[in-house]
Amino acid sequence: MLLHDSRRLARMDSKGSMIALEHQNRKRWDQGKIRQGVALLEQTLPRQRVGPYQLQAAISAVHAQSADWTQTDWPQIHALYSLLYQLQPTPVVQINRALALSYARSPSEALDLIDEAASDGQLDQYQPYYAARADLLDRNGDKEAAKQALLKAVELSDNQAERAFLQAKIADL
Repeated sequence: MLLHDSRRLARMDSKGSMIALEHQNRKRWDQGKIRQGVALLEQTLPRQRVGPYQLQAAISAVHAQSADWTQTDWPQIHALYSLLYQLQPTPVVQINRALALSYARSPSEALDLIDEAASDGQLDQYQPYYAARADLLDRNGDKEAAKQALLKAVELSDNQAERAFLQAKIADL
């Protein structure tokens, strides 16, 4: 929780608009909370009873300890999500695993993974699936399909800041 909360002040701008992780000002991240969260994580890992919470904390720690977006250790994050998926094989974990894969290797590989997660219809009404798929499609060069996925994400969102964020992404396409 400390690692997630450490980024709280950087997630929104002064007007209440959402800021994507890659664009957050990391100087606004609470370094004290990051140090405390990492220390707690390091205390639990030697016990060799890794569970979903430790894996989620480890993923957050990799993000929190990255100097900037370009220096994020995406292969490590993908590996951690793969371990988490073994413990919790849910479509939501698979979406996050796919996004990590897209940065570790390629958006094309990640699209295959995210489409597999959605193949049973469980994600048909899940807004983050469409937002993630739109990102992958955009980075894979399919702007029109990305726009359609974003429109579906907007339709499924009931949060005004989220809707504005997604609509801005549509405008950028």
